[in-house]
Amino acid sequence: MGTVINAAAVIIGGTIGMLVKGGLPLRVRDLLMRSLGLCTLFIGISGAISAMMQVDGTRLQANGTLLLICSLGIGAVAGELLRLEDRMEGLAHRLQSMVKSRDDKFVEGFVSNALVICVGAMAVVGALQDGLTHDASMLITKAILDGIISMVFASALGIGVVFAAVPLFLYQGAITILAGTLSPLFSDTLIRNLSLVGNVLIFGVGINLFFGKQMKIGNLLPALLIPVVWEALQYLVSGMR
Repeated sequence: MGTVINAAAVIIGGTIGMLVKGGLPLRVRDLLMRSLGLCTLFIGISGAISAMMQVDGTRLQANGTLLLICSLGIGAVAGELLRLEDRMEGLAHRLQSMVKSRDDKFVEGFVSNALVICVGAMAVVGALQDGLTHDASMLITKAILDGIISMVFASALGIGVVFAAVPLFLYQGAITILAGTLSPLFSDTLIRNLSLVGNVLIFGVGINLFFGKQMKIGNLLPALLIPVVWEALQYLVSGMR
């Protein structure tokens, strides 16, 4: 149920943002886009720092740096070979054709919003919590945040933002359904590592929004699998002892 509420919030927020967009002059929409990029940069970098920095007694230390480098490096190679962003854009183009939209920012809106609302730690933890205990409180909180984000995105990027609810629903829904099987893997360390990598990707989305498209962030999505694979290997090794 939490994922349904979350997807509905994205649709409602995006729809409200589209209504606002129609009444904004071009110069205001351009400034709004850069402001949105600035906010996304801040969300990404603050989340990454929060996941990386830990207090050890009286010292502040950084954890996960090597894993982050390996995740992004391996993820970049895998994503480029699989051409994931091209596939995401292809899906966006098909959706655009289905709804007969002529919005020139449809694809950018779909990809940008899908990345921001899907790669955060709340998506994983909230979906697991919903599946294991039927407690949707975290996903409801996320729904409020995603609704606001989608409203702001749609005011600058249009209807494509609304359709980001589709991958969100499939991604979080799958985690909720498989929660019982996946839960042993999702330790606090894994959640922190996923948050670190995910927030760096969100930072990359912010760069694209603020400066214009500089990199294919969608091709970095396999980076999110590296912490999971690493945790699974550790889990298997510990089980063999």
